[in-house]
Amino acid sequence: MTSALPTSRAKSHEPAAPDDSITAWALAARGGDADAVEQFVGALHRDVQRYVAHLCGDPQAVDDLAQDTFLRALSSLHRFEGRSSARVWLLSIARRAVIDSYRYAAARPRLIDVPDWQLTAELAQPCDLPGFDDGIALLDLLASLPDDRREAFILTQLLGLPYAEAAAVSDCPIGTVRSRVARARVTLIDLLDEAGQTAALAV
Repeated sequence: MTSALPTSRAKSHEPAAPDDSITAWALAARGGDADAVEQFVGALHRDVQRYVAHLCGDPQAVDDLAQDTFLRALSSLHRFEGRSSARVWLLSIARRAVIDSYRYAAARPRLIDVPDWQLTAELAQPCDLPGFDDGIALLDLLASLPDDRREAFILTQLLGLPYAEAAAVSDCPIGTVRSRVARARVTLIDLLDEAGQTAALAV
């Protein structure tokens, strides 16, 4: 897919922009401010990529889904009124983009099996970075969670959304999000304990 979005200048080591600033950029972008469009895209591009990556489980589709999300958002900016944060609004669009991609894929003949996304993600990362093994282990553990618990955990614990905003993105009650996160934590702790016991037996 050919990129039609402004190039993001956001760097992974830069602090995340506060939601108030992001919402202000979205409102300014709605008014035709090109610089605000670039700021808006740059501030949320990484969050959107991480979110759709965990939802779709296919690293080869992440860039296209992220771009689809921003194209949908930019074409709908005239309807954004700032009643919720722009981050929540955008992640809701990302969620719909992933769901639509599933529906589109389901309607097409399946020619080949989906590739092993965990192996692909592992091979694509530089192995000499600190925490590499821990990062791969986390991917494995998250992949074992049911979809709804994984989404709630990612939104609140990895992307840092408040429970109310995660509930808005997921289109479910806040109590449901809290329950899913709590159950995800219990499952992850159990899995970590099992992994530790297995490692100890292997020594």
